[in-house]
Amino acid sequence: MFKTNPDITIGFTGHRPSSLPWKYNESAPSCIAFKKDLYTMLEKAIQNGWTSFISGLAIGYDTIAAETVLELKKKYKHVKIYGAIPHPDQEAKWTDDAKARYKKLLKKLDDYVICSESYDGPETMYKRNQFIVDNASVIVALWNGNPRSGTANTLNYAKKQGRKVRIINPNNYKND
Repeated sequence: MFKTNPDITIGFTGHRPSSLPWKYNESAPSCIAFKKDLYTMLEKAIQNGWTSFISGLAIGYDTIAAETVLELKKKYKHVKIYGAIPHPDQEAKWTDDAKARYKKLLKKLDDYVICSESYDGPETMYKRNQFIVDNASVIVALWNGNPRSGTANTLNYAKKQGRKVRIINPNNYKND
C-alpha cells in the first residue's frame, strides 16, 4: 500500500457522467474546455510544489482527473498518481469501453490501494472517499452543488477534517 505525504497531495472527488453537462460525450466542446482548465490548474499546482495525486478511478471526473495527471507526468516526471479503489470489482457493471479504459489506467498508476474487500453498499464508497481525504490536504472537486450526492458527503468530510477544498462547478461549462 502506498503512503503519501498529505502536505503535497491533492485528492479528487466528483460526479459520474450522468451528472455532468456533457454526460458521456468527452469530445463535447464543454468537456474539452473543462479538461483544458483542469490541466492548467493542476499544472500550476505542480509548479507550486504539489507532487502527489489520488483518484478514486470511477467513471466520470475521477478518470478524467487521473488521466490529466498522467498527461502532466510526461512533462513533470517526479509527479505521482495513485488510485483508491473502493473494492476489487469496481468496474464489473461498466461498459466494455469503460472497463478497457480503467484497466489501461491501472497499469499507468504509480500505485493503488483497494479500500474494501468487497462491495458492501454505499459504505464501501464512503471508505474509499475517506481514504482519499485522509491522505491529501487539498480536495479538488467537480461538484454541481447537489447536497444529496456522494461528492457532497466527501466534501463535508473533508471540511470536518480541516482539508482545503477547491470546487469546480461543471455547470459553468455550457452544454453543447
